[in-house]
Amino acid sequence: MRRAGHVLALVAATVVATLLLGRLGLPSPALFAGLAAGLVDALLSRRAVRLPPLAGTAGQAVVGVTIGTLVQLSTLSALGAHWLPVLGVTVGTLLLSLGTGWLLGRHRDVDAVTGAFALVAGGASGLVVIARQLGADERVVAVVQYVRVLLVVLSLPLVLNVVFGVRASGSVAAGDQDWAVGVGLVVVCGLAGPWLGRRAHLPAHTLLGPLLLAAAASLTGLTGGAQVPDLLQQVAYALIGLQIGLRFTRASLATVARVLPAALALIVVGVLGSAGLGVALSRVSGLPALDTYLATTPGGLYAVLAAAVGSGADATFVLSVQVLRLLVMLLAAPVLARLLAGRGRPAGQG
Repeated sequence: MRRAGHVLALVAATVVATLLLGRLGLPSPALFAGLAAGLVDALLSRRAVRLPPLAGTAGQAVVGVTIGTLVQLSTLSALGAHWLPVLGVTVGTLLLSLGTGWLLGRHRDVDAVTGAFALVAGGASGLVVIARQLGADERVVAVVQYVRVLLVVLSLPLVLNVVFGVRASGSVAAGDQDWAVGVGLVVVCGLAGPWLGRRAHLPAHTLLGPLLLAAAASLTGLTGGAQVPDLLQQVAYALIGLQIGLRFTRASLATVARVLPAALALIVVGVLGSAGLGVALSRVSGLPALDTYLATTPGGLYAVLAAAVGSGADATFVLSVQVLRLLVMLLAAPVLARLLAGRGRPAGQG
């Protein structure tokens, strides 16, 4: 009974924190809330709580399906004649991420794989999910990734107002959600995706298997435009956040604290570098600078889309570039992990 009460209190704390963070407009509030609740519990509780492995796997599958449904022909076709410079900018973002990640990997508390994953620009939730599976310290990756997302989201209104002279207002309409179809999509892709991914020897198959299967279904029109219900997404993010937070120790928290100043400086470099790539894309393609800036902004996908809608930018183009980068980053992650494995110095993980 005591253990059941402990678990219920942890769930209640996560739900309350999710609602509060959601009211503040923070991205992925359930993941933040789960991470914070799990961290506090891990540091203060005498008896450690561990989530069942199946809970983490289910959360990863839901996130994979959520990302996969973003891949639609109507979205990617918005790239049109600009696909080549957009691809070049995407590769440039990847190289920029690797450069800043390599510098972070020089820190005495961070290995090369963790440094790279922590500063990859795009797909924060997906990268956090697969970080541990690919040899990175997911605690450092989670904190640094979401510090980047927070910095981008909080600075976005200021940049739009000061640099572009526009005020972003409004939000992305959720539209009518068919829960039955959305849940069915999660069940089918969530069960078949990991199995197919394992059979195909796909790295991080619990995320990438459902992601690729859902993307294939979306591109062929089999999903009918269905999306994963928001409540199901939030539960998945909460499970992932709790899974990471509960693994914290005082030593690992001290490690994150030592790494954060260097990481924050490199995040600023990455954000400014991404803005530079946006300027380059505008000059090469002739597209408005506002569109290319939002398209290359490294993080906070839904906040960026809301800003695009509210500022009058081409939201479809912005989404297409953001989705393309997200896919490239997630699919490149396993390859990067293999290349970097064994090259970094051992990190001081708790």
